Amino acid sequence: MAHMVVKLKAFSLLLILLIFLAACSSAPQRPSEVFTNRNTAANQLSLANYTASQGHFHDALTILEEARRLALITDDPALRINTAISKGNILFSLEQYEEAFSLWESAAREGEAFSQPLLASRARMYAIQAELILLANDPDPLASDSKATLLRTQITEELAILARDPIFAAAGFVTLALAEKHLKAWQEAEAATRRALAIHEKNHLLEDAAYDWFIIASIRSVAENFDGALEALQMAIHFDRRAENAFGLASAWHATGDVYRKSARHEEALAAYQRAEDIYRAMGHTEQADELQVLSSTLLTH
Repeated sequence: MAHMVVKLKAFSLLLILLIFLAACSSAPQRPSEVFTNRNTAANQLSLANYTASQGHFHDALTILEEARRLALITDDPALRINTAISKGNILFSLEQYEEAFSLWESAAREGEAFSQPLLASRARMYAIQAELILLANDPDPLASDSKATLLRTQITEELAILARDPIFAAAGFVTLALAEKHLKAWQEAEAATRRALAIHEKNHLLEDAAYDWFIIASIRSVAENFDGALEALQMAIHFDRRAENAFGLASAWHATGDVYRKSARHEEALAAYQRAEDIYRAMGHTEQADELQVLSSTLLTH
């Protein structure tokens, strides 16, 4: 411990000496514009998004609060907008829908006000995607189809803006696929997802490519093309393995079990559920693992 204190004192003295020499020398002073807070905010935002992608939403929200604080301190429009969008995404995952939509709306307004049309469109697209997800629980099919048709038109309008950035456009195509899926336009839904997949594969975005295959599997499953859904889920697992995306792997194995169960292949369903349960438990997602254990027990009694 004494040795450590000496080392720390020596380091402090050296640091003071370097500062003094820099102040007295003819070396250029530090630039008037620095990016320390902005870089830290961007790194925290990236970490929060990754943490959320692994299903740890409360942890992600805690990390994001620091990114949001720094974005406000720097008054950087792009950071303010991106942190608001991400916070909206996390709150939506936590079923805090009103707060999520409020954040996306404010992010879109700020994007328009500060000449950030791509980010404004991105915020609106997340809100549209959330609306489509919520439509799945609408008890009135005619009203929900009418709403989905309207949202599909809005997505097309936003895609015209997002086309300037292929990665943003890919997210738009996935949202379009969700609208087409809701309207039972299976071929159009898969075609839209494949447009996103082509962009993600070209840019080596493995986790996004895995999610695209997951969406394709969902489309095929709802259309009762179970063999096609299983093939798509194997592709999702392939990409998630390459990306070492544990939550994606657990989700894909879980979905694989669901498809096997729908097609009355109970033994294979149980094996897939067990695979998913193992991954969930290894990640600390006890609630999801316990739910799968109950589901497996129910299958065994039939």
